Amino acid sequence: MNNEYTNPELMFKNWSLASQTKEQTDVELNAHGLSIVEIKRDSNGEWHYIQGSQYNRRITAFTPMTVTGPAAGNDLLKTSADPTGRSVMGTLNNCSGGRTPWGTVLTGEENFHQYFANRNAMPDGPVKANHTRYGVPSGASGYAWSRHYDRFDVAKEPNEPLRFGWVVEFDPYDPTSTPKKRTALGRVKHEAATIQIASNGRVVAYTGDDERFQYAYKFVTNGAYNHFDRKANDGLLDDGTLYVAKFNADGTGQWIPLVAGQSGLTAANGYGTQAQVLIDTRGAATTVGATPMDRPEDMEVNPVNGKVYLALTNNTQRNDTNKDAANPRANNRYGHILEITEDNGDHTSTSFFWEVFMLCGDGRNAGHGTFFAGYDPAQVSMIANPDNITFDSKGNLWISTDGQPGTLNINDGVFAVPTDGDERGRVRQLFSAVPGGEVASLVFNPDDTTMFVSVQHPGEGGKWTDNASDLISTFPDGRGPNRPSVLTISRATGSPVVGS
Repeated sequence: MNNEYTNPELMFKNWSLASQTKEQTDVELNAHGLSIVEIKRDSNGEWHYIQGSQYNRRITAFTPMTVTGPAAGNDLLKTSADPTGRSVMGTLNNCSGGRTPWGTVLTGEENFHQYFANRNAMPDGPVKANHTRYGVPSGASGYAWSRHYDRFDVAKEPNEPLRFGWVVEFDPYDPTSTPKKRTALGRVKHEAATIQIASNGRVVAYTGDDERFQYAYKFVTNGAYNHFDRKANDGLLDDGTLYVAKFNADGTGQWIPLVAGQSGLTAANGYGTQAQVLIDTRGAATTVGATPMDRPEDMEVNPVNGKVYLALTNNTQRNDTNKDAANPRANNRYGHILEITEDNGDHTSTSFFWEVFMLCGDGRNAGHGTFFAGYDPAQVSMIANPDNITFDSKGNLWISTDGQPGTLNINDGVFAVPTDGDERGRVRQLFSAVPGGEVASLVFNPDDTTMFVSVQHPGEGGKWTDNASDLISTFPDGRGPNRPSVLTISRATGSPVVGS
């Protein structure tokens, strides 16, 4: 489970930023990262957390991490605490990710920028420009951490933010193992890192950079997956090529390699080494002419038709002068989903075809400009702000949302939509969350009889005070303050969640 970020106003009674103590900061740092727990299903079909399991552990902002890949040891990753540039304390803002066929887990470091402070106190130069591009605050942060730890004050430790924004790989079966930051996959605000094995055995990782006008990426390994030797796959994600997507108006597209020395990625432009390309992946993608997208988040491969689906959450900064075929709506409050077909069905291909699968919103409101793969928009559930997506074994697309209270005035939820057949595009809602809560990280068990659903930051917008009415949710137990939780959705019959 990703523990993405903390809401101190819901964690500490009568909290204020100005009076936050170091003890409270330490609680927040330890609450970030991930929780790994073992669960088991009993004969009645109910899932239980196994207390005392050897696999249960926490990965936090204090957990030592090893930096691997082309950027490891680069001067830009060195700090006073780590003069080697190869060992980072912790992981931050973990959002979505993926699982590998060799049994490890990938987690994406997303909005890491918000924990740092004081960019304007730095001297001008490439590092400050990088921090500006990634949104490191110019002055004070919305978190108090820089008051208690110098590493979050970029005026004192200018390189520390460069050590976040990576995909982290860890082994859930070895609690003594050290997580690895895989720099070859690039440094962005990763929402996902989903794995596909290509027909030639090479590993492909799809990932999005969750911010307006940022880009969609894939990484292709040079080596092939070894099905028979788990340990032989340990360094696969350190050696390969990172690509960024360009969507053409005619429905074709290219995966442009982000390789130092190619397509303007030269020393004169600040990209003399591959490490520089990877540490400033956003700038490199802009240099090669990639297509800026409407918050590219999760990217997943349909196990039935082999196509790639890209969730784009929203972009209210898009307008009539900068909209394009792949991002066709100005003031895109509701978001959309693209369907991508790799050339010849080869996930290592450098070309692809694409089409709009969904333009979200309320299909009964013509002003929303919706489209649902050709299905009658008046006959579908209204949906907005697609975030995490997954597939069941039949190839149905499942969507969790983040932002519907502000766009459709309804809670976030879970939606299902067929991708093929007569009902292609027919969106139906299965689950509704609670006020202030984002729904995330949908995962099915292998026979589709249980869906695991994360409800993140329920009650966001409220606060925990002596006045009980300041809480807008007391999820999950009604006693408050509210707590993020993982839910299971199952049928009592033991049949798949949807279908028979």
